[in-house]
Amino acid sequence: MRRSDRPTRPLYDAEQRARRDASGWTLVQGILAPLQFLVFAVSLGLVLRTLATGEGAVLANASVVAKTLVLYAIMVTGSIWEKAVFGRYLFAPAFYWEDMVSMLVLALHSAYLVALATGILDTAGLMVLALAAYASYAVNAAQFILKLRTARLQAAPAGLLTEAAR
Repeated sequence: MRRSDRPTRPLYDAEQRARRDASGWTLVQGILAPLQFLVFAVSLGLVLRTLATGEGAVLANASVVAKTLVLYAIMVTGSIWEKAVFGRYLFAPAFYWEDMVSMLVLALHSAYLVALATGILDTAGLMVLALAAYASYAVNAAQFILKLRTARLQAAPAGLLTEAAR
């Protein structure tokens, strides 16, 4: 049986969908996710500029700190959201792999803060560490975008499902 032929378990059961839709944390996540992406995009440009020219390190470092703070905010509120919807703060089956990659994202961003605070890396080392953190974030963001798409396709009426999949 091909993977596409296997029945897939819905991302949310009816009770979870109702809790998701009723939770104020869903709106918080909906605001923080694009904000985090915007901060990421600006910061990525500043980090790349610093790596390329050696200039703007203070601004690049500040932008990575800002990105990390927004990441912490979305992780804490996301855990609260996951508890409200699935009954556990992390690693609900529906979001297990997204949460696993999120741990790597958190670890790399936190390592950046430690390296910045302790001075154990030079500017180039900090920028490379920021890029590693950002690469893991990009993978994680793609996971969540695909999960959101899956949720929307599963929620679509059967007649619209084939149209939405195109």
